[in-house]
Amino acid sequence: MTQRYLEQFDEFIRSGAALAPASVNERRRKAVEQFATLGFPTTKNEDWHFTSVAPIAEREFTFVAARTGDVTAAELESFGFGGDEWHTAVFVNGRFAPELSSLSSLEPGVRVLSLPEAWKQAPELTKLIGTIISDQEQHAFTELNTAFMSDGAVVHVPKEIVVRQPIHLLFVTDAHAAKTVMYPRNLIVVDRAARATVLESYVALGDASYFTNGVTEVAVGDGATLEHYRIQREGRRAFHVGTTEATQARDSHYISFSFATGGSLSRTNIYTKLAGEGCGSTLNGLYMLDGEQHCDHQTKIEHVAPNCFSREVYKGVLDGRSHGVFNGKVYVHPEAQKTDGKQTNNTLLLSKEAQVDTKPQLEIFADDVKCTHGATVGRLDEMALFYMKSRGVDAETARRLLIYAFAADVLETIEQPAVREELERNTLQRFVKVEELAIVSTGA
Repeated sequence: MTQRYLEQFDEFIRSGAALAPASVNERRRKAVEQFATLGFPTTKNEDWHFTSVAPIAEREFTFVAARTGDVTAAELESFGFGGDEWHTAVFVNGRFAPELSSLSSLEPGVRVLSLPEAWKQAPELTKLIGTIISDQEQHAFTELNTAFMSDGAVVHVPKEIVVRQPIHLLFVTDAHAAKTVMYPRNLIVVDRAARATVLESYVALGDASYFTNGVTEVAVGDGATLEHYRIQREGRRAFHVGTTEATQARDSHYISFSFATGGSLSRTNIYTKLAGEGCGSTLNGLYMLDGEQHCDHQTKIEHVAPNCFSREVYKGVLDGRSHGVFNGKVYVHPEAQKTDGKQTNNTLLLSKEAQVDTKPQLEIFADDVKCTHGATVGRLDEMALFYMKSRGVDAETARRLLIYAFAADVLETIEQPAVREELERNTLQRFVKVEELAIVSTGA
C-alpha cells in the first residue's frame, strides 16, 4: 500500500515541483524512507487501536503538484466568520492563492508567508520545521507530510507585538480535488511577550472524495499567548489527518480549540509540551458526527517544567452509526512539581448504533501534583425532556434544545466572539431548526 506513495515521491522530485533548499530535499528523502519503513499504522498500534486507516491506504490518491480550480471570493464568504478586517491566507487544493488572500494590513514586523516564500525570505524560521515535532519518526502520516511538503503557511509574530485581528489560514478544496491528496505544512512562531489568534480552517466546496494530511508546528515564546483554533469542516466523503504540535516557553499560554464535523474518516492529533516554568495550556474541543462518520481525537499534554497548569475539555455528539474516539494523555515528568492538570471528556450518544471509545490517561512521575481526569458517556436526560414537554415544548424541539445546550457548554470557552457565534450557529443549524426556536421563544 505504501508503494504508490513512493512512486509519487519519485515523480514529485523529478517534476521540479519540489523546488526547495537542498536541506529540505534531504529531509524529504529521509522522511519518505522512514515512511516506507513504518508503513501505514494498523489497529495493532496502540494509538490507532480504534481507528482503521484502511479506507485511506487502499484508495488511489494522486498528489496535486499545482493549484487548480476556479474558486471565487464570493464562494468563501460563508467560511470567513464575518471577519472582513481579518488577515486571511487562502489555499486552494493545497496551493497558496494570493488573489484570494488579504494580508496587507498586518502589524509592522508580522509575517504571514507561503512555505515557498518562507524558504526564500525567512530561512531563520523555516529551519525550525521538523524540530518541534517529537518522535516524528514514529508517526507515518507526519513522515508522509514531510516527504511531500511543498506549501502551507509560515506565521511569525515578533516579540511584544499584539496582532489585534485574527490570522485566518483557510484551506479550501473544490471539485478539482477529487481523488487527490494534499499535504499542508504550517509553522506558527509567536515570540516573547507577543499575542496572536490564528485559525486553521479546512473546508470543502462540493462533495469530492480527497485526502488532507496536514501538519502544524507551533512555538510559543516566553510570556507569549497564542489562541489557536482548528476548524475541520471537510466534505462528507473526504479523509483528514491533522497533527498539531506545540512547544511552550516560560510563562506562556497556548489556547487550542478543535471543532470537527466533516469528513468520512478524520483524525486530529494535538500535542503540546510545557517546557518552561509557569506556563499553561488549554485544550478544548467539540466534534459532532452522524451517519457513518468516524472521528478520532488524540491529545497529549506533556508537563516538563514545574509550576505549570493544563485544562482540557472535549465533547462529542454522535448520531446514526457514527464512531467517535478520544484518547487524551497528560504526562508529568519527575521535574514537573506543582503541576495542576484537569482533563474531561463527555460524549452524548443520540442513537443505539452510535459508539464512542474514550480513554483519558494520566502518567505522573512527580509527587507534588494536583491532577484529575474523567469521562462520561450518556444519552439525553429523560427527566429534562419530560420537564420541557410538560411546559408545552414538543418532544422533537425539546430533544434538539438539549443537544444544543450540551454542545454549547464547551463553545462558550471560545474567547473570539465571531468564532464562538459562528460555531454556535453551525451547531444550532445541525441540531435545531431556527423556526422551531422562534416558536419556543414566543410561547406559540
